[in-house]
Amino acid sequence: MAYGELADLYDAIHAGKPYPAEARAVRALARRYARRPLRTLLDVACGSGRHLEQLQRWFDCAGVDASPRMLARARRRVPRAELHRGRMPKFDLGREFDVVTCLFSAIGYVRSPEALRTTLRTMARHTSPGGVVVVEPWLTPEAFRVGRVRHQVAETPGATIVRVNEVRRRGNRTIFDFHYLVGRRGKVRYFVETHDLGLFSRRTMLGAFRQAGLEPVYLPGGLTTRRGLYVGRKPEVPGPRERRSLRRGRSQRPSRR
Repeated sequence: MAYGELADLYDAIHAGKPYPAEARAVRALARRYARRPLRTLLDVACGSGRHLEQLQRWFDCAGVDASPRMLARARRRVPRAELHRGRMPKFDLGREFDVVTCLFSAIGYVRSPEALRTTLRTMARHTSPGGVVVVEPWLTPEAFRVGRVRHQVAETPGATIVRVNEVRRRGNRTIFDFHYLVGRRGKVRYFVETHDLGLFSRRTMLGAFRQAGLEPVYLPGGLTTRRGLYVGRKPEVPGPRERRSLRRGRSQRPSRR
């Protein structure tokens, strides 16, 4: 599973990511597009809780993630948050939130258009009427280019980490092999983690939002990754299409994990 070995190194590798600025931007967008008071927030694929750590300044927060090791780190970072283990297309928390987020291109891990549509329906079911779903996408098929091999070096008080990545394309999927050298206590360990992400066009993303009963807008600037951003508002009163989507979602809803 991705983010197994990596979970213990993740925060060091991404230490320079401007989580406070991104959280402020998410809050501003939610306030702009929502049509209800904003009190609760669910972060889907919450990882180690770095966004939740910032977002809890304004919201009562919850998170869901598939990686037990990442959730363990998140529980230490945001002990007041309600955290659950679950996969993006299938989780069921049995409640709604004013804001649902999926950030840092985690949506790419659903890989296929079918799974994307299922995931957006799941997010919509967890969104209160008048609330919003905020998704930071991975790259589109047109924007992706196989580029040069990249590397990164990170230091912690107890370790030195070197990461080198190579990437290849398989249809509308991007396959990353992350090669790690981790030096601790005079010893060096090597391992590889492979990450498989789907490439979704803007049309596919907008269609998945609409099929989930959400009213979407695409914002090309996005957050600090500059990959764009999708904001989908859930209607305050569901129309016929939204009611059909919700009925389909309930009929396909799995048991709680």
